[in-house]
Amino acid sequence: MSTDCLFCKIAAGEIPAEKLFEDDDILAFRDISPQAPAHFLVIPKKHIQDPAGVGSDDEELIGKMMRVGSNLAKEEGISAFRLVYNNGASAGQTVFHLHMHVLGGRPFSWPPG
Repeated sequence: MSTDCLFCKIAAGEIPAEKLFEDDDILAFRDISPQAPAHFLVIPKKHIQDPAGVGSDDEELIGKMMRVGSNLAKEEGISAFRLVYNNGASAGQTVFHLHMHVLGGRPFSWPPG
């Protein structure tokens, strides 16, 4: 845990969040600034700064994040959804703790804006 990391504090229960899923490895919660009718985040409880910081020992954890996100989208009634990871400030990352956005409930275009 990084003591100054927002998502580490949420994972530790120090900051409240609307949790959708939690186990020993993963936490999923609603985004406080949703960009789609369905928008939640899936994070590892282990502090990893960004996608570039994922190591070979994290591969199972990242796969679990995708599975949890997909299952939660289905539970939310969302069959078409977008999974987004941002790496670095210029790519839109604002919290430097690995997180996967799950967005759905509206059409998306490609490429994104």
